[in-house]
Amino acid sequence: MTEGGGAVRLPVRLVNLDLNLLLSLRALLTERNVTRAAAALGLSQPAVSAALARLRRHFGDDLLVRVGNRYELTPLALRLVERTERAVGGIEEVFSAAPDFDPLSTAREFTLLVSDYATRVLGVPLAAALAARAPRARLVLRPHSPEDVVGAAERLRPVDGMVMPHGFIDELPYLDLYEDRWVVLAATDNARVGDVVTLDDLAALPWVTIYHRPTAFTPANLQLRTLGIEPRAQVVVESFLPVPDLVAGTERVALVQARLAARLGPDAGVRVLAPPFDVGPLLEALWWHPVHDTDPAHTWFRGLVAEVAAGLPGAGVLRD
Repeated sequence: MTEGGGAVRLPVRLVNLDLNLLLSLRALLTERNVTRAAAALGLSQPAVSAALARLRRHFGDDLLVRVGNRYELTPLALRLVERTERAVGGIEEVFSAAPDFDPLSTAREFTLLVSDYATRVLGVPLAAALAARAPRARLVLRPHSPEDVVGAAERLRPVDGMVMPHGFIDELPYLDLYEDRWVVLAATDNARVGDVVTLDDLAALPWVTIYHRPTAFTPANLQLRTLGIEPRAQVVVESFLPVPDLVAGTERVALVQARLAARLGPDAGVRVLAPPFDVGPLLEALWWHPVHDTDPAHTWFRGLVAEVAAGLPGAGVLRD
């Protein structure tokens, strides 16, 4: 008991646990099938069935339940999916640590949380650079979510970083990568938008918005709200790449990054226009957990990301 009368929670005694069960748990949660989990682990089906039985006893929960001709995860198992990935990632990081780092011989997996925009702009050249400098290493580009941003202090611990603009994450180490700017997309045949888009146009027209929640928004949309304009979201997506297709052939408008808009071909069916308000620059950065600060592999990887970002071409020019 504590001084205030509350019970003290004792930690799980890891010394009594077989940590190999963690790998079995991840495979079972991922595959949702004993046979497929066994194949993924390179083990026999009876061995994985026995592991599942031990896991069920440990958690006091079935974890996998048959529904018709398939298995589904129990509510507890669903909560364990992300925790298990973080735990396995942490263990891999511990046992892959070395006093020195040799990129030519490393088989390390580097994981970044990114948007599809950052994947298109930075991920492609980064993958090429990593393949050239560390041919045995693996790059994992995992889509980030609003929950990753809100809980960045913990979500970044098991991964190598998150590519995210300033304005969302505080009190974590970061490295500035590149600048971009916001532009307006309107359909080529949108008769309600002239050669210049106005604030009245943005207030009256329907929008394609990227995220639309109190804790998930783009900086440009937030700036619009400070001008008293609440975008009328007709379509909401949680990625940037589909936006031009959702604007083309409609009266909708959207705000996207100029580097992304510069990649659109003449047959995209959209015009790229300057915003009618002063939009501050978009500064993309690499954010990571302080636990990685002195890791030689992570330090090398940060340098590679910075080098690739420095070599990116400009944001392109506005097109009518």
